[in-house]
Amino acid sequence: MHHPRFRPAHHALAAAAIAALHLGAHAQTAAPATAEAGKLTTITITAERRLENIQDVPVSASVLAPEILDVLNTSGQDVRMLSGRVPSLNIESSFGRAFPRFYIRGYGNTDFRLNASQPVSLVYDDVVQENPILKGFPAFDLEGVEVLRGPQGSLFGRNTPAGVVKFNAVKPGQTAEGYGSIGFGTFSTVNLEGAATIPLTETLSTRISLLNQSRSDWVENTHEPGLTQDLEGYRDTAVRAQLLYAPHKDFSALANLHSRDLKGSARLFRANIIQPGTNDLVPGFDEKKIATDGKNESELTIVGGNLRLRWGLGGVALHSITGLETLDTYNRGDIDGGAPPYNFSGGAGSIPFLSETADGIPTHKQFTQEFRLESTGSGALNWQAGLFFFSEDYKIESFSYDSSAGSAQDGYQRVRQKNDAYAVFGALNYQLTPALQLRGGLRYTKDEKDFNVEAYEFNTFAACFDPGLPAPRCTLADLQALGPTAASLSDSKANWDLSATYALNKDVNLYARAATGFRGSSVQGAGAFNDQSTARPENNTSFEAGIKADLFDRRARLNFGVFSYTVKDLQLTAVGGAGNANILLNAEKATGRGFELDLQALLSDQLLATLGVGYNDTKIQDAGLAVSPCGTTQYLFGDPASPRPNCTVTDPLTAGGKALIDGNPLPQAPKVTASFTLKYTQPVGNGEAYVFTDWVYRSKVNFFLYESVEFTGKAMTEGGLRLGYTWGNGRYDVAGYVRNITNQIRVVGGIDFNNLTGFINEPRTFGVQAKLVF
Repeated sequence: MHHPRFRPAHHALAAAAIAALHLGAHAQTAAPATAEAGKLTTITITAERRLENIQDVPVSASVLAPEILDVLNTSGQDVRMLSGRVPSLNIESSFGRAFPRFYIRGYGNTDFRLNASQPVSLVYDDVVQENPILKGFPAFDLEGVEVLRGPQGSLFGRNTPAGVVKFNAVKPGQTAEGYGSIGFGTFSTVNLEGAATIPLTETLSTRISLLNQSRSDWVENTHEPGLTQDLEGYRDTAVRAQLLYAPHKDFSALANLHSRDLKGSARLFRANIIQPGTNDLVPGFDEKKIATDGKNESELTIVGGNLRLRWGLGGVALHSITGLETLDTYNRGDIDGGAPPYNFSGGAGSIPFLSETADGIPTHKQFTQEFRLESTGSGALNWQAGLFFFSEDYKIESFSYDSSAGSAQDGYQRVRQKNDAYAVFGALNYQLTPALQLRGGLRYTKDEKDFNVEAYEFNTFAACFDPGLPAPRCTLADLQALGPTAASLSDSKANWDLSATYALNKDVNLYARAATGFRGSSVQGAGAFNDQSTARPENNTSFEAGIKADLFDRRARLNFGVFSYTVKDLQLTAVGGAGNANILLNAEKATGRGFELDLQALLSDQLLATLGVGYNDTKIQDAGLAVSPCGTTQYLFGDPASPRPNCTVTDPLTAGGKALIDGNPLPQAPKVTASFTLKYTQPVGNGEAYVFTDWVYRSKVNFFLYESVEFTGKAMTEGGLRLGYTWGNGRYDVAGYVRNITNQIRVVGGIDFNNLTGFINEPRTFGVQAKLVF
């Protein structure tokens, strides 16, 4: 059994590193790149693996610019800060900062196991990040974040039927430049960030980027003595070092090394915070207090690197992208969210069922290799073709503890998963007429997965489903006697996409796209609460059409599209229920339809506004599919003779008490997402004062596959405000900010097997920031 160890990080060291970045580059005063006077800046994306104007690409796409990322990072937020910032994007986590789950157009995966796959792929610097822990790498010093909605299976490998979120780091160049930023906020939050490009020779340059975020514990554990007395603090450090060698225009080599080191609190599960019969917080709820008797900790290390090579070979270019990612993580929490006395009263902190667990990945390796050949000519026909290889091998450890016995360990399980995938792909772009461009892509994938339970040992017979077993302890042999503990899965699939762009004029394009996506089979091992389960591969077929327009002499930009998709054999995860299970299953199909709207407008030379709206109507369609709803172990007013269910289920029930979920929306799939920003600038003295506000809204969501009153997350609106002053041609900036300005506290996820346990969003925070660009 492995527990990672971490070296302490100090703010002084991080600050010194930022200072070193500043001194190591030859500082120069230069105004940042600006748009043509009175016009919006052209936005470019790499949705087709080439740099193109977003208005010319026939796919629903949005870009988060570095400016908004800087605003959000300043307050110490993690990658979940991107949720809702563009239409139809939702991100949530039951692991805190360590394990984000992405959803596009309502399509995602709520599975909390460390070997879970997701239908939204995250690509960081051209390398896919498959394991859900890797997807949480911080977003800093980026050219931007691209969100590509709908299947992207032709050009991007690994599980993209819902879409791709693509992070692009700022690359080294031949100009010495960089920045340093320091911010201080509520709960002793400190955000240190900096980067510098340093030309070493005429052909060699480097860029070093650093982020260090920390916060003190701000939640008090009122239970005495608590194993973890103060909670919700963290220290999260990430570093990226790049080296670019470009001796001439026909060859370049870009090497990238990066790491992340996180230590802090795991997600806080809070017992009985939901009022029975409602989805409201209980009266008197205090987000700064909790009563819990278990231990809480979260530790994570990621180390990785990649090498991107490009050769110009006349009319074609050859790309090689090699990536290696490793991680080591351990996350422990008191899942029941309560503490003694266990009086079953239903009040804050009381619990009828103990659950304290931990999960970790002590060993992990992901290797990827892609070769891609593309045409570089200027003719009507352009093409690209390539090969892709993916290999992942890791072990997962799971622990359980007896909270009533001082949190002594009483169970252990270790599983191993290996996954290899091979793909060949190609794409064509053809300018049929000056106004009409056609595109098409095809990809064939072979996906193989091996899963095996290597160790299993629990103190209770119930962990092996049979209290009558004669052995004094449940072992791996007992588990194997009850059913399979290993699985070998193999899938093959060809995916395609076809699209067309028609230019009505130089400012307005119409587009239409049809595409398919694929996610390979999944497996979850047998354990303390359920048998082993597998899910067949799922396949998505999507159609969309829209308009992309620059308006009013490029003072406004409108992107609008409608879509419809059908996922056959949708992989779902039934989590919780009366038996606290984690079971994979397939729905016959699920559908989604809706629209996305992106609007940017210069309302005046000093006032810029953006608006993003996504509408997603999703439905599970399987008449006979039923799952276990919440348990019945909660008692009413402390009377064991008056039990009540843990929630009010609104779905029809089978004779066996299961909930029929046909017609339900997908979990964590808000029907409406909306974002709005407004920035006003005013020249003052030798600089510019500005006011920036940003708002995000999402409608209600289901936490689970079944529908219930209590486990329906209420609609949520979060806003931010930033007041600042910039001077020295944009070189210096100071600002004050507030996040979650209305201090709206919502339950954003729950635990249904035990009691009305939930977890919440972050409260209001304030702070200041100073930034230097050089």
